[in-house]
Amino acid sequence: MSTTTTSRPASPEIKSGNSKVRKEYPFDDSRDDANVKRGFVGTIDDTVIRNADGNVVWDLGSYSFLETDCPDTANPSLWRQGRLVAEHGLFEVVPGIYQIRGFDLSNMTLVEGDKGVFVIDPLISTETAAAGLALYRRHRGDKPVTGVLYTHSHVDHFGGVRGLFAEGDAGAVPILAPAGFMEHAVAENVYAGTAMARRAAYMYGAALPKGAEGQIGAGLGMTTSTGTVTLIPPTKDITKTGQTETVDGIRMVFQMTPGTEAPAEMNIHFPDHNALCSAENATHTLHNLLTLRGALVRDPHAWADYLTEAIQTFGDSTDVVFASHHWPTWGRDDVLAFLSEQRDLYAYLHDQTLRLLNRGFTGIEIAEQLAMPPALERAWHTHGYYGSVSHNIKAVYQRYMGWFDGNPAHLWEHPPVESAKRYVEFMGGADEVLKKARKSFEAGDYRWVTQVVNHVVFADPENTEAKQLQADALEQLGYGSENGTWRNFYLMGALELRDHNIGTPTAADSPDLFAALSLDQLFDAIAIRVDGPKSWDADITVRWNLKGRNDPITMRLHNGTLTHVFGTGPAANAPDAEFTLDEASLRGILAGAADPAKLIKDGKVTVSGDPKKLGELMAFITDPDPGFDIVTP
Repeated sequence: MSTTTTSRPASPEIKSGNSKVRKEYPFDDSRDDANVKRGFVGTIDDTVIRNADGNVVWDLGSYSFLETDCPDTANPSLWRQGRLVAEHGLFEVVPGIYQIRGFDLSNMTLVEGDKGVFVIDPLISTETAAAGLALYRRHRGDKPVTGVLYTHSHVDHFGGVRGLFAEGDAGAVPILAPAGFMEHAVAENVYAGTAMARRAAYMYGAALPKGAEGQIGAGLGMTTSTGTVTLIPPTKDITKTGQTETVDGIRMVFQMTPGTEAPAEMNIHFPDHNALCSAENATHTLHNLLTLRGALVRDPHAWADYLTEAIQTFGDSTDVVFASHHWPTWGRDDVLAFLSEQRDLYAYLHDQTLRLLNRGFTGIEIAEQLAMPPALERAWHTHGYYGSVSHNIKAVYQRYMGWFDGNPAHLWEHPPVESAKRYVEFMGGADEVLKKARKSFEAGDYRWVTQVVNHVVFADPENTEAKQLQADALEQLGYGSENGTWRNFYLMGALELRDHNIGTPTAADSPDLFAALSLDQLFDAIAIRVDGPKSWDADITVRWNLKGRNDPITMRLHNGTLTHVFGTGPAANAPDAEFTLDEASLRGILAGAADPAKLIKDGKVTVSGDPKKLGELMAFITDPDPGFDIVTP
């Protein structure tokens, strides 16, 4: 991507703040430096991973600059985290359990069985998963994949699965996942997937240049790979805590943790290895209660309780805890301390936010005043590299209280553009606002600059001076941020203000995910794309008779709403058109990949009633916009 972005140096205020971090944080604690290298077996020679077309989807060497001293343009704590997370290769956790780290945002874990290797969380892309498996086989032998496990329903834990198999065919290999996995995995990436993917471009900063003034990681991992996303549905659901399964001689005991880091998630204990996989429930960062890309608000109270349960259930038989991100923690005492501190982290945020909201404070007020306990601040793994204390507190507030803070002045505010125009007018016009904002910039008050100049940008998005000043202020905030995703958001905002809208580098709405939608989810996914106002006066009913099914599906567009019902009854209106076809043809029609007229002509679909009614209905279906603006209106 060509860019005209010109970065500014770190300001004196940011230099001072970053220098203070160096003095206050325990940089002499080198345990993580040792642990991140422990068990290193080897890595690949060619650090660039490409797709079939030769395009780069991952470059392991792009973060080598992190081996130098931290510059003024980065928070030293985040620089340290990036350096640790960028370590890449094959690592032995304990004999028989290995991890591929640094090949994607997440880790891929490989557990050796009697006949082959059992793979946990095969990364985001088939290309990175295949490269990781090839590295493992180079050092551990050409073992077949005898099973797969998805710890939870986020794409970085299943997207690369077809890269584990020749031509993507898993055959009869068992694939384990927590109950509810398919529902949440496909819904998250389809229902609001376009908006989430666009915001993920900011959150992970995949389009940012790698370097001291650009992207230095995302706290949880470095960034997201940009290869082929796939999904093979699970063959075995894990439904309850204490459930045991054996695959290829590997014994596993499961702990269900729904509603923690993902709606469907679980921890796994390997009793023959005294090892606990904590999925993404305990990693070397404060995690998100509400991820900045968007998601359902997570439950920190349940999260803390599940970590207590993990300690109680597995603590006496665990000598190493490893996760689907970062590096393991070894030694029973250190394992228990790690899990306990992670537990206390989420419990404290939950309980103290509730205490203060019940005293009348709003989310943004609580975020400004709540300080974490010193003992937790001294532990590196509790720092907010991915989640943050600030936005997690607001998430707890949102979970219990919603978007409204109770002040009636905020009940019916003007939308951003109209508010911006009025603010700028009240403040004496754009020139006066920018004049005062430049003084705030020179004083180092970048938070205020971004807040106030945002009004000028939204009131007049063609105001070049405003966009440049806003970009400069966002850049300084990025340079000082300990949180990787905050840094990426700030620097992505600066990039797009200075240059152009880069759109969505990584999209998770792959054909596999669309194919994995249940029929109920498929009709819901179409319904959320209906142009409501344009279809207010439409009243169209279409019925689908699927071959091999006894319950017809009737969908009706009425009052701008597309509803569907399985079977017959009062809710199933008499159809204007009725189609008989197989499920593949139905999916093709609804996805816009198949022409109903051609299917009818070829004899694959029979119809009674008026077939034109389907075309009238489908004309109201809109396409999402993966490149919508964020820092401009």
